[in-house]
Order: sequence, then structure tokens, then C-alpha cells
Amino acid sequence: MTAAGAAGTRPLRWSPRSTTALFLVSAVGAAGFGWPLMASESFGVAYGAHAPWLFALLLPLLLAVLLAAVTEHGAGAKAVAVLGVLAAAGSALRLLGAGTAGLQPMFFLMVLAGRVLGPAFGFVLGAVTMFASALVTGGVGPWLPFQMLALGWFTLGAGLLPAPDRLRGRAEVVMLAGYGALASLLYGLAMNLQGWPWIAGMASGISFVPGDPLVENLHRYLAYVLATSLGWDVPRAVLTTALVLVAGGPVLRALRRATRRAAFGAPVRFAANGPGGPDRSGAGAGGPRGDALSDRPIPGRGS
Repeated sequence: MTAAGAAGTRPLRWSPRSTTALFLVSAVGAAGFGWPLMASESFGVAYGAHAPWLFALLLPLLLAVLLAAVTEHGAGAKAVAVLGVLAAAGSALRLLGAGTAGLQPMFFLMVLAGRVLGPAFGFVLGAVTMFASALVTGGVGPWLPFQMLALGWFTLGAGLLPAPDRLRGRAEVVMLAGYGALASLLYGLAMNLQGWPWIAGMASGISFVPGDPLVENLHRYLAYVLATSLGWDVPRAVLTTALVLVAGGPVLRALRRATRRAAFGAPVRFAANGPGGPDRSGAGAGGPRGDALSDRPIPGRGS
């Protein structure tokens, strides 16, 4: 498959509007994730009082990105259907591992879907899957927009991996397994950074201290990760890697076969039936000797 052919099987593509929206929400999200390492003491106190406003800002921005990505190129019913099926599958997979030592099988599906369907669809899929799975598992809270953004980045990154139109077979699976392991750990680091100022106990060696130098707060953060969450992040990475290595090949082939059959890039044409008979494509408007869906003559018009 050529690069143009690979792009043609992808249901969504970035446009100036959706790219701008993604950049804006990513910038706000990065500030929301990283403020503890850069904030002054006065900012840290103020942020604690106004943190809910970031939730109120980030969620509409995320929805704007999703809307821009879906509507910019007129994503049809097939793209929306694929998005819904994969988001539902991801939500079901999250249910299987919810609350079990960080084991989250949905990350494996996000890696493979992002690889096949591209970065634009991958970001939308990651964010929608996290939102839907949070509704299913009761995980709605101020952390949800950060989870949506982090999983969107996770799935987008899989779509940006090299040689999507050439690399196949075991080499591709190994590459995706390596990406899944690394990205799963990075996802955990990002979410830990978001929750660190609120979860760690006061006046402990792993607590966030507003206004302290970057090096000292970074040291406390790494100690916090080692003490509290590494036991969740590593199993997530191991499970994602194992599932990609075991089931990656068949799932990739199934996703590619589905996208080829869906023909996302094929233009839709409507043509009226000619005088010689009906349009056999099923897209015609119906001719004088038959309707658009059958070769049989319409009753009352003769044969």
C-alpha cells in the first residue's frame, strides 16, 4: 500500500482548524500537568483555590478538538460507527482491569487502533474512550479531562510511528510493543504529576512544596512515583506489551481489513439510471424501467 493509499483508508485527517484546537488544548493541558514543578508559592496557593476552573476550561476545549476533528472533513457515518465500536470495546476492556494493580487492557487496543487509523482518529478515539469508560466505571471527576488528554496523546503517538504504509509483520508488532511499554509508563508519569499536589501527605518527604526549587520538587516527585504508583505503572506497561506481542498481528490485520472495506477515502457518487436499465450500484435515483435497488420493473410501468 502506498502512502497515499494508507492515508485514504484513514477516517480523519488534521486540518488547520483541528490542528489549532489540538495545539491550544495541549498547551493548556501541559500547563495543568506541569505547574507543580514551575509554580511559585503564591501561585501554588492560588491554584489550590481555583483548580476546579481548569477542569471547567479543559473539558470544553477537549470537546472542541473532538468536534473540529470530526466535522472538518465531513466524517461520515462509517467513521462515527468505527469510533463508537472501538470506544465501546475500549470501555469494556477497562472494566476487565479496573482497580487491579494498574492492569488496563484497553491500552493495547489504543496502540493498535492508533497505528492503523492514524493520529487524528487516534487522538479522538483515546479521548472518547476514556470519557466513555469513566461513565461506565464511575470514574468521573476533576481528573477526567487530564485522563482524556493523556490517553489522546498516547493514541495519537501510535499513529505517528514511522512507516505506516511499509512496515508489516513481526517487526511492526515489536515496534508497537516497545511503544506501548514506554507510552504506558509516560501516561502514568503524567497522571501522577497531575495528582501529586493533592494526594501526598503534608510535610512528608514526597510532598509537593509550592515555591521550592525545581530540582528539589522533582526529587520529591520521583520519590512519590517510586513509593506510590510504580507498582501500577509497570504492570500496565507489561500487560500492554504482552498483549501487543501475543494478539497484535491478528488485531492489526482485522483493523486494516475493516478500514479497507469501509473505504473512508472513497467519494460518494449519485447517478441517475440510464435509458438502458437501472443503476446497479444501488446509488441511482431509479430509471424508467426499474428502481435503484432491483432489476425488476416497477409495477404499473411495464417491462
